[in-house]
Amino acid sequence: MSSPSAGEVLEGYTPQEPVKRIYTDEDIVPFVKSEAFARIVNFVKLLNTSVLNKKISDPCHESSNTKRILALLDTISSWVDDFPPASNAQRFGNKSFRLWLGKLEESSSDLMKDALPMEAHVGIPELNAYFKNAFGNGTRIDYGSGHELSFCAWLCALAMLKVFDREDFQALVLRVFVRYLAVVRKLQRTYTLEPAGSHGVWGLDDYQFLPYLWGSGQLIDHPRLKPSSILNEEVVESLAKDYLYFACIHEINQVKRGPFHEHSPMLFDISAVPGWAKVNSGMNKMFIAEVLRKAPVVQHFYFGSLFPFTPVQAHY
Repeated sequence: MSSPSAGEVLEGYTPQEPVKRIYTDEDIVPFVKSEAFARIVNFVKLLNTSVLNKKISDPCHESSNTKRILALLDTISSWVDDFPPASNAQRFGNKSFRLWLGKLEESSSDLMKDALPMEAHVGIPELNAYFKNAFGNGTRIDYGSGHELSFCAWLCALAMLKVFDREDFQALVLRVFVRYLAVVRKLQRTYTLEPAGSHGVWGLDDYQFLPYLWGSGQLIDHPRLKPSSILNEEVVESLAKDYLYFACIHEINQVKRGPFHEHSPMLFDISAVPGWAKVNSGMNKMFIAEVLRKAPVVQHFYFGSLFPFTPVQAHY
């Protein structure tokens, strides 16, 4: 199926108030067969293809719309300075995060009116649901792969509203998503956000998933770097600015103590895989299995006109 994730929805588009549709494991069955699921999976694959053998530092097309989204992310990042962490003794969950998130939620529509072309403003009522949910939860003061999924859905929705086209996809990963990661990591550190839905030591990562998927795509057919290269801290540090996968490992090395194989056994096991193509294929499958098919992750996802809960003929 050719999913309309690259700008085929705007004609005849009518915004719809997005609602949650997933409450139990039983709801995963219709979700997997839905148009929403197909659009997300297709978009993630398209972005993966766009960064094959590409470094973050490589030049790429940056449209004016892309630059405005980068400026938006810089703006909300600067707000962290306005809400310094409150003095409390909790290991996780600084309550000042709620103040930052409150400002984001209040400002969401205005931010998008400034950043998006006029033709896309019709979608703001729906876009708000994904943007507001992309940076963490204020009640639980946590962040996880479900919030990351919301940001991905926001980008996908913008593509469907013709804010981006295929030429922009490399920049969506290597400029916009890289900037988004910088924002959420700043939030994680500043407000000691609880990992949402983390499997602890047996999970891939406390907070992120997509940078491993797209990051392994960047490395396919690399002449020197192998999955085992992540075990060399000097190599990791030198490559973190060019490759998402190594940037994630560098982040882990900064925040976790002890032997790598003890605090990150899944990543350690993956490092034994002979090549990046197999890692990338595995990450695609794991994204579907551990993010999209997990009710605790996607129970917070919203469905409307851009991501319909209606079934499609194709199966993924």
